[in-house]
Amino acid sequence: MFYAGIDIGSTAAKAVLLNEAKDEVLARRVTPSGWNSRETADEILTWLLSLGHERQDLHVTATGYGRVSVPYADSTLTEITCHGRGAAFLAGKQAASPDGKGPAALAKLDLTVIDIGGQDTKVIVLKAGRVLDFVMNDKCSAGTGKFLEVMANRLGVTLPEFFAMAERGKDITISSMCTVFAESEIVSLMGQGTPREDIARGAVGSVVAKVVTLAGRKGINGACFLTGGFCETPLVLQKLGEALGTEVHTSPDARFAGAIGAALLGK
Repeated sequence: MFYAGIDIGSTAAKAVLLNEAKDEVLARRVTPSGWNSRETADEILTWLLSLGHERQDLHVTATGYGRVSVPYADSTLTEITCHGRGAAFLAGKQAASPDGKGPAALAKLDLTVIDIGGQDTKVIVLKAGRVLDFVMNDKCSAGTGKFLEVMANRLGVTLPEFFAMAERGKDITISSMCTVFAESEIVSLMGQGTPREDIARGAVGSVVAKVVTLAGRKGINGACFLTGGFCETPLVLQKLGEALGTEVHTSPDARFAGAIGAALLGK
C-alpha cells in the first residue's frame, strides 16, 4: 500500500505520497486551490495515478477546509490533527539527521507549531508529539498570508519580490490591526515617500506581531516549529525568533505538514 495525504487549503492544495515501509515522502505536489475544490481534488487524483499506482493500492486521507470536496478520500481528518502529526514527524526527522545531533528540543517532540496559512493562522501545542491544545486567529485576515499578498499587490510586486524587498528594508511600524486599514496606512506611507523596502519589512513585522500575540494565548511549549507557505522565508523565521525570544525551527517540507500528517494518520 501507498498512503496519500491531501491538504486543500484556502490558497494552496498540497498532496504527498508516502510508502508503507519507511514513511518516506516519495512525491509531493503543491498547486493553487483555485475556485473549485472538487476540480482541484480531481487533478490531484490524476497526478497520483500518473505516478504509476492503481487506485486500489492507495489509501487517501483528506484534510483542510476543502477536505469535503475529495469524494474519493478513504477518510477525512481535521487540519489541527494533521498539522500536529506532520510537524511532529518533520521535527523528529530533523532531530535525527543528518549526523544524529539535531536540536535536542526537537527530539522531545514537545512543540509549539505555528502555521501561517493563506487565510488563517494556527498555534498548536504538542506534548510528546500529540496535540494538547490549539488556538486559531479570528476571521480577520490580518496575521495571515492573505495580508502579505494584499500588501504585495499594493506595492505592485509578487510575493517573492516582496520578501526580497523586505530583506533590504528598515524596520518601521504598521500599526493598523485590520487589513483594509493597513492598506490605507501603506498608501499614506507611499505618499510620504517611504521606501517600498521599508514598507514591505513593516508589513512582515505586522504579521509576526499578530502571530506572536496569538501564540501568547497558549504560551510556548518546548521548541517552536513553523509550518505553512512561509517556512522557507528567512525573514519570517528571523522575526518570529526575535519576537518569541527563541529559535524557530522548520523544514523544507513544512508547507506539506498537513498533507504528511494526513497520510501518516491514514496509515
